Order: sequence, then structure tokens, then C-alpha cells
Amino acid sequence: MNKTIKAWHFVGGRLRDGRRIPADGVVLRHEGRLALCETGLHASLDPFDALQYAPGPVLCMVECGGKIIKSDDKFVCSERTIIKRIDATEMLRYFARMQALSVVHLWDAPDVVLDYLMTGDESIRDAAWDAAWDAAWDAARAAARDAARAAAWAAARAAAWAAARAAERDAAWAAERDAERDAAENEAWDVVRKDFNALVQECFE
Repeated sequence: MNKTIKAWHFVGGRLRDGRRIPADGVVLRHEGRLALCETGLHASLDPFDALQYAPGPVLCMVECGGKIIKSDDKFVCSERTIIKRIDATEMLRYFARMQALSVVHLWDAPDVVLDYLMTGDESIRDAAWDAAWDAAWDAARAAARDAARAAAWAAARAAAWAAARAAERDAAWAAERDAERDAAENEAWDVVRKDFNALVQECFE
């Protein structure tokens, strides 16, 4: 008896090879060679990893078996069975809004954007999108001005200071800053992953 793996897989209207999506409980089999990203039946152990490969909004809890070739965030197998599925459209929109709200304090969001993020009211989604884009362009223009000033200041400083010692000091500072930023980004990414996976589990209970 083949060992099976519980995993996650998003589907669209049809399988990537054009076949119909099988009904729950029907074993889908792949004949021939397996190759990651090329041929075979794919899935991910983690719902968050499956999300980046989603061709559509339907999320399936699957059991995979037969021959299996694993990678970091997905695997390919010769047998896959859908155990349960949901249309994750609303869940994905809700999750996106909650993630946006978690960082909304970092900018001066227009009221219509806040209203949409908090309520999910579809009647104001387009207005919220337009307002967010307008605010983003304003911020981008301001950032460009700031960058120009910073570049001019850096050039003046480079000319004024001894090049070797300044370069060493700047390189050390940049390395420390980049390491701190990467650690913070990884920590934030882990929180997002944990929150998404918990939401998926709740939706499938």
C-alpha cells in the first residue's frame, strides 16, 4: 500500500493539462515521467506555499501518493485525490484586507480605503482602489524627491571624507542594516504564513 501525504493544491477551471477537475474522492493518476514544474501532479505541504502556484481560487485539500519527488515548497506525484475543496475567493480577499490593515498605520490612508479594508464592502472597492493608487503616486513622487536629496548629500559627503575609511564604515553600516532588515522581513513573512495557514485550517473544519 502506498504511503499518502496530506497536502494542498489550488485549481482553476481545468487541470493545467486541460483535463477536467476530478470529483472529490476520485484518484487522479499521472502516467509517465515526473518532473517538478514540468510534468506530473503537483501540490504543497503548506497552504501558503500552494498559494503562489494558484491558477484559480479553488483550494483543495488533497492526498498524494505513488511516486513523489519533493522540493522546498512543493512536490510532484503520480497520484492525487481531492478530499475536500472550497472556493477560497472570499477567504483570500478577507486575508488580504486583514494584512493591509495590519500595516495601515504606516501611511495616511484615505477614508474610503479604510472603510473598504474594515468592511469588505464591494460597492466601494473601485473607489478605494483609485484612492490607494492616487496616494501611492503621491508617495512615490515624494520618495523620488527625498532620494534625489539623499543622493546629492551622499555625493557631497563622499567628496568631503576620506574615501577608504568612509567606504569601510558605510559598508559595515549597510551590511548591519541589511541583515536587520532581512531578519525583520523573514519574521514578518513567518507571521503572514502562520496566519494564512490558520485561516485555511479554520475554513476546512
